[in-house]
Amino acid sequence: MDLSTVEEVRATADPDDFREGDAWLGGGTVLFSYGSDRLRRLLDLRSAGWEPWTVREGGLELAATCTIAELYALPGTEAPYRVLRPGVTAQPRADGFPGVEEWPATEMLRPCCDAFVASFKIWNTSTVGGNVAAALPAGPMTSLLAGLDAEATVWGPGGGRRRLPVAQLVTGDRRTALAPGELIRSFLVPRAALETRAAFRRLSLSNLGRSGVLLIGRDLRDGRIRLTVTAATVRPVQLDLPLDVGAAEVARRVEAALPWELVHDDIHGLPEWRRDMSVLLAQEIHVELGSPPQPPSPAAHPLEGPGGHLR
Repeated sequence: MDLSTVEEVRATADPDDFREGDAWLGGGTVLFSYGSDRLRRLLDLRSAGWEPWTVREGGLELAATCTIAELYALPGTEAPYRVLRPGVTAQPRADGFPGVEEWPATEMLRPCCDAFVASFKIWNTSTVGGNVAAALPAGPMTSLLAGLDAEATVWGPGGGRRRLPVAQLVTGDRRTALAPGELIRSFLVPRAALETRAAFRRLSLSNLGRSGVLLIGRDLRDGRIRLTVTAATVRPVQLDLPLDVGAAEVARRVEAALPWELVHDDIHGLPEWRRDMSVLLAQEIHVELGSPPQPPSPAAHPLEGPGGHLR
């Protein structure tokens, strides 16, 4: 890390404390790795003591400071790294957390966490809110929350409060709709989204590489699916597809939703590849959600299994 200009780390979650030269600190994994030559203070949100997750009447609330490890541990069973006590290989589903029968879309949690392909240190430090606020195209928490129609609660100076869909919060590569001084307090994943079937697809140029394409589809239960395209694009792109159309029509609609200016271009994938693979994976999701549910197949690797997101 290179933050030699930082003079103070202050424990606060009050937007009124924010001033020019400040940055909100969650886990800091992106902030520290990118460095800065202008920051003077870091405002540490970890001191706020927010509960990582809470089941609400309206759905699942995730604190911005919820770590990836804490999110991964929610469904129970196996969990990686330091989530479990030493010598323990499995854990029960978290108390008070609905089963997959009630909330089928919680099956999206672990594939999106796995998409970090991160070390135990990042896994236990990186936060859900920090990943969204960093607004990297491959940010898997942006993929997860946008794909499940989550809304962010944003706090601002002067007691300002507003809610914004995650799909609209991230506006481009490392760009967000957050104003100076604003911070993300939490995300609410709506119950209606959690109660529906969802499908996940991910592609990378290497087995342990950064996501080049990541799609989440969700059955709207009215003859349509909602498709969220991320990683291949500089911001989340959503479109609704009827289930009664063919593969060619799915391809036409996805291509129309992905103009070249929205397709990401970096070392992790050429725009042409990202766009073509988005079409292919959209067609796969369309078929999967238009068919009866299938039992999951055994996974030989943490990134393998249902969804075919490691190829």
